[in-house]
Amino acid sequence: MKQNEQTKNAVKQIFTEYLKNHALRKTPERFAILDMIYSIEGHFDIDQLYQHMINAKYPVSRATLYNNISLLIDAKLLIKHHINNNIAQYERSYNSGMHNHMICSVCGKVKEFSDQNILRAIKTKKMTNFTPSHYTLYIYGICSKCAHKEEEKKKEEKKK
Repeated sequence: MKQNEQTKNAVKQIFTEYLKNHALRKTPERFAILDMIYSIEGHFDIDQLYQHMINAKYPVSRATLYNNISLLIDAKLLIKHHINNNIAQYERSYNSGMHNHMICSVCGKVKEFSDQNILRAIKTKKMTNFTPSHYTLYIYGICSKCAHKEEEKKKEEKKK
C-alpha cells in the first residue's frame, strides 16, 4: 500500500473515532473533505479547498467546509496558520513532521524547511507548567525570485 493511502486510512480511522467520541454523524461530506485535504500538498485556504472540491465534482458549501475544518483542527488532523494578510491557511498535521516556514513578504510564497538545531533547542528548553505539542516558526523575508525582480526594477529606474 502506498504511503499516501496508508496516511489517508490512518486519518480516516482517527476522524471516525473522533466523531464517535463526540457523538457526531459520520457523513460522506466530512470524509470527502478529509480525503481532499490529505490529497493537497502544502498549505491551502478555504477558497482553494472549495475549488478543489468543485473540481473533484463534490460540491459542498463554504459553511460546510468551515464547520468541518473546525472539527479537523480539534481532532488534531489539521493546523491553522495566519501567515499572510490575516487569511487563515491550513495544512495537514498527521505525519507532517516538525517544520518551519519561510514566507516571502512580496509574493506570499511559503517554503517549508526543517532545522534540527531549532528542534533540539525547543526539545531541551525547560518549560515550567507547560508541555508543548508542536511549534510554528515563521521567517519573513523576500524570496530570490522577488529579490531578482526588485533588482531588475531598480536597474531600469537608474537607466531613466
